[in-house]
Parts: sequence; structure tokens; C-alpha cells
Amino acid sequence: MSSFSESALEKKLSELSNSQQSVQTLSLWIIHHRKHSSTIVNVWHRELKKAKSNRKLTFLYLANDVIQNSKRKGPEFTRDFETVLVDACSHVAREADEGCKKHLERLLNIWQERNVYGADFIQQLKLAIEDSNSPKHKLKGKQHGSRRAKVDLQEPIEVIEEKKTVKRTYQKIQEEEEEEDDDYRGHYSPQDNDTTGPLLTEELIKALQDLENAASGDAAVRQKIASLPQEVQDVSLLEKITDKEAAEKLSKTVDEACLLLAEYNGRLAAELEDRRQLARMLTDYIQNQKEVLAEREKKLETLHHRVRRGR
Repeated sequence: MSSFSESALEKKLSELSNSQQSVQTLSLWIIHHRKHSSTIVNVWHRELKKAKSNRKLTFLYLANDVIQNSKRKGPEFTRDFETVLVDACSHVAREADEGCKKHLERLLNIWQERNVYGADFIQQLKLAIEDSNSPKHKLKGKQHGSRRAKVDLQEPIEVIEEKKTVKRTYQKIQEEEEEEDDDYRGHYSPQDNDTTGPLLTEELIKALQDLENAASGDAAVRQKIASLPQEVQDVSLLEKITDKEAAEKLSKTVDEACLLLAEYNGRLAAELEDRRQLARMLTDYIQNQKEVLAEREKKLETLHHRVRRGR
């Protein structure tokens, strides 16, 4: 790992991409230099504001990776990021589209579920996102509404009232159909069954996709570990060291190997926890689907009974 400096961090942040490998690599470098956490967070905050709009969310993904993976070694980053995250989230949301805001909200929900930050602070972050609607978006909405109102006013009042009557009648028919023939509706899906349930299908899919790039599948790191020199693991080879230069070189190699292994072990531990959580999600999902199936079979039997009775 290279030594820390603000310029080195700025360069690495400028090269940061949205790939998981890029985020994790820089995250590990930052965690290694955690004694500079305050400076790192300040530089991160400054460079976030300089970054192009399409790169700002990646900065938050980096912060997320650092915060979650550094907790085992100390609270420095959790504490220092807390001082800038409200402003950072507000800044990112101001320049974000609706899709980006959804990613932001999902990130905050993950922090809340995993108790990364307290509920009060998470609420502050959510409010910062909600209050960040840019004036141009509001103006655009007003202009759109004005044009719509102008078109409506051009129509005779009788036509407008007739349209309203038709709309109300159509809505009433829809409501009656939903009550009477709910079993034939095509809008039902596992996601819609119970919005307060333990999980949504989307969350389960996302968890499965995340494991595709898990630590256990990182061939590059495994190859680095396999390529470590024998001197790192075979104590008997220390006898071959005859001078100070060779000893210092080996010491540096051992330090780098220890750091590599510690980081990889940390990632494996995080992956193990993710897999345990996925197992719980799958158990809940299967149970949820069994309940859905039982409910639908009950409704189907009721419908068959009604059909037989009507013959």
C-alpha cells in the first residue's frame, strides 16, 4: 500500500469508477490509512462536490464501503463521515434524477437496517434528500401544469363536466370489478401481496446479484495470496537472511501480506454475514410464497363453489 497524502487521495478519487472492484480497492486503501480519517473525509467531501453529476453517487458508495468495513477496526470513519453526510446527501440529491434518489434512499435504508447510524440521523439524511428539489424542476412542473390548465379552459364547460362524469363512472365500475372478480386480476404479484412483509422480491434479487461479486469469487486476490513468497509462511527460511537489507525487504513483504490477508479475511467475514442474511431472506420468502399459495387456493376454491352454485 502506498503512503498517504492528500494529493494521492485526490488522484485515487479522480480515478474512481462505478465498478465494485474500483470502489473496494480504494476503500481498502482508505481503511489502511484510518489514522488520517478526518483528513480523508474532508478531502472526500471536497472532491465529491467537484465531481461530475454522474460520479457523485459513486462517492457515496465508496463512503458506504469504508464505513461498513472499517467498523471492526474502529469508529473513526463512522464518526467523521457523520459530520459531512447531511450536506453530502443534500448536494448529491440536488443534482440527481429520480433514479439516483431511489438509490440514495435504498442506501439509507440499508444503514438503518444494519444500525450503521441511529434512526434520528438517518431521518436527517432522508429530509436532506427530500428538501433538495431543485428550483428548475419545480418551475418545469408549474409550466407543465399551466399548459394543461390552458388546454382545459379552451373546452366548453359541458364537455368538461361530461368528461368528469364519465371518469367517475369508470372508476366506480373498476372498483366494483375489483371487489367482485379479484381472482381474475392480473396485477397480483409476490411483491404486492404484503407491503409490510419481511422482504420484496426486488431485495432478494439484489442480494443474490451482490453475491456474484463476493470476496470468495475474487480470483485476482486469491491469486495474489497464492503467489506470496515461501518466506512469508515458512519460518525455517529465515535462516537464509544474512544482511539487514534482506531482513528489511522480507519485513516489508510480510507486512504487505498480513494487510492483504487481513483485508481479505474481513471481506470474507462480511460475505459470510451477507450469506446468512440471504439464507434468512430465502426462508422468509419461501414461507411468504406458501402463505400466498394457500390464500390463492382458498380463493380459487371459493370461486369454483360460486360457479357450481350458479349453474
